[in-house]
Formats: sequence, C-alpha cells, structure tokens
Amino acid sequence: MDDSLRSVPPESVDVGVDPLSQGDLEIETYQVVRPDGTYDLDRVPDIDDEALCDLYRWMLLQRVYDNRSTKLQRRGKLGTVASGRGQEASIVGSGYALSDDDWIFPYGREAAALLMHGLSMRDLLLYWRGIEDASRMEGANVFGLAISIGSHIPLATGKAWGMQLEGEESIAFANLGDGATSTGAFHEGMNFAGVLGAPAVFFCQNNQYAISLPFDEQTNANTVAQKALAYGVDGIRVDGNDVLAVYNAMSTARDRALEGNPVLVEAVTYRRGAHTTSDDPTRYREDDEVEEWKDRDPLERYQAFLEQTGRWDAIDEDAIREDVEEQFSAAVDAADAFEERGIEEIFAHLHEEMPAELEHQLEEFRELLEERPDMYDYIERRPKG
Repeated sequence: MDDSLRSVPPESVDVGVDPLSQGDLEIETYQVVRPDGTYDLDRVPDIDDEALCDLYRWMLLQRVYDNRSTKLQRRGKLGTVASGRGQEASIVGSGYALSDDDWIFPYGREAAALLMHGLSMRDLLLYWRGIEDASRMEGANVFGLAISIGSHIPLATGKAWGMQLEGEESIAFANLGDGATSTGAFHEGMNFAGVLGAPAVFFCQNNQYAISLPFDEQTNANTVAQKALAYGVDGIRVDGNDVLAVYNAMSTARDRALEGNPVLVEAVTYRRGAHTTSDDPTRYREDDEVEEWKDRDPLERYQAFLEQTGRWDAIDEDAIREDVEEQFSAAVDAADAFEERGIEEIFAHLHEEMPAELEHQLEEFRELLEERPDMYDYIERRPKG
C-alpha cells in the first residue's frame, strides 16, 4: 500500500465546526425554600395547611423509621437495611405527588413513600427479614424492591407502556440512585420510554455516592438531568433537600408523563448515613463533608419554613414521634407473629397446581415424620430474623 496516497491532516484552523458541549447547557436547580427557611412565595404549592403540615409528619416518620430499623438490624432482627437519612425531602416530596393508581418501582430507601402508598409497615419489615410473602407488596401498587442496581428501570418503562395501551390515567414511578444512571438498564429503559412516549417518571435521588464512588468519578456528566436530552425525554433538576420543590417538580413531571412525555428528575441530595448497614462510609468520605450537608438538613429547613409562615404551631413533634414509635413497635410485634412455614412449603410453590408425583412425595414425607419424629431435629424452619 502506498502511504503517499493518504491525506495529510490539515493544520489546526477554525473551520466553523462547533461541537455541542455540556457547558452550553444551563440547567437550573429548582428551589422553593432556601436553606435558611426563606422562600419564593410564587413557588409555594397550592395545597392546604393540613397537607403542608402532613409533609413534615411524613418526613419525621421516615427519619424515625430509619433510626428504629437500623437499631433492629444491629440486634439481628432485620437483614441489611438501606437508610434514607438526609434524603427525607426527596422521598416524601416525590411520593406525596403520586396518585394511589400510580405504580412505584422502589430502590430501597423510600419507606415513607411506600407506606403512604398503602404498604403496611409490618410487610416492609418482613421484606427486610427475607420473607418472600412480603415481596408481593399486597395492598399497594408497589413492585418488589430492586436490589440489582438499575434492573427495575426497563420494568417501569414496560409497565408504563402497558398502562398507556390500556388507557389508564396513571404513571410508573421509578426511584433510583445516581449510580443506576451508569448501568446499561438505565439507558435501555430511558431510550425505550422516549421512543414509546410512555407515562413514566424516573426519579434519581442523586445522593452524591454510588455506594462508595463519588458522583464525579462514576460519570463525566455535570448533572443527571442533562442525560434526559439524549433520549428525547424531559429533564428536571431540583433541590432534593427542599420538600416543596420536590413536590412541585414531581407534580410537573407526572403531568408531563401523562401527556406522553416521560421525565427524568434529578433530586440533588445527600446520603448522611451508610449505603446500607453493611457499609462503612468513613472509609471513603470525610467528616467535614458530612457535617456540611448536615447543615442542609431537610427537616430543619422545612421546620424553618413552617415557622416563618405561622404553621409550626400546628405541629406537635413529640406526639408525632410517639405515634410513629408506636406504629413501629406494633409492626415489629406483627412481624414477630408471622407464622413459620410448614414442611409442605417445600412442595407447594413449584407448580401452579401440584402434580400427582409431588403430592405422592409430600405424603411420603409426612408419613416419614410421623414414624420418625426425631427427624424434626434436622429440619431448620425459616428463621424470622
């Protein structure tokens, strides 16, 4: 081959080719209540005083739940727990904007959103004990929690598409962390939603860490919200520690989704606790950083707003805490009372209808146990904790 025929790259000159850069994007971080409690009156949502107070009650429930469930895990009464401490405004503000007919695809931290959507606290505790019955999420439009990061995003798109085909006036709402936006499932689900115009909202709680990896080390994007544009869907960036801003953002996103415009919402917040109870965050972040975000506490910010607007007097924080503590204790008692499984469970769930051969094996097993009751000593029934 004659290399002399190859073209010679031109000297660097300005030929008018202007690449599109993320620096060309201006993305507002939407806010209603500032960290000091002052606020933009025109942006305060048009909801009554009871609802405005209710938002604080739910955030306090989330915090008490996280504290109690973490202590329960330390005592060996729960499996791994993922706390939402520091993310209460994102969890509650988004959940409060949903309709009961909407479907939630959770990712593990949003206890308050699941409870306000109809899930029982007893079943939530049973889920973290590894009881498969609780994965049915009975009584609520809630799918099973996505333990595999990002795996639920295509499912949310599929559910949204199905609801669209059925003509339902509801959306699929997927909670996810910032780390999930670096998975293949995220890109597949988002692209599919954009192509279909599916009524879906993908709510990214950007808590600054994908487990132990800081946000700026797991993506080169300045924001999560800008990623929406690549798929032809709407993007919103909101202060995730401002519950009113999150409520407004999610309400807007839901309306857009129902119009056939899926939305990616980035709630900028911070995980003040560990990734899970199996994690030690002191190994990868500094105390100064945690303290800085502690000063942006979502409950304290919202309390300041309620005080400035004369609504704080309607809040009895001690009474709310006592009520949530009682709810939690009752849920623990109900979970403890969950009946242990019998030996027939080994055979019961392999087929929709038990075939004759399995029925025969079950009868043989029962007969064996009647003849040899000492065999029970070798049967480990499912543990509760």
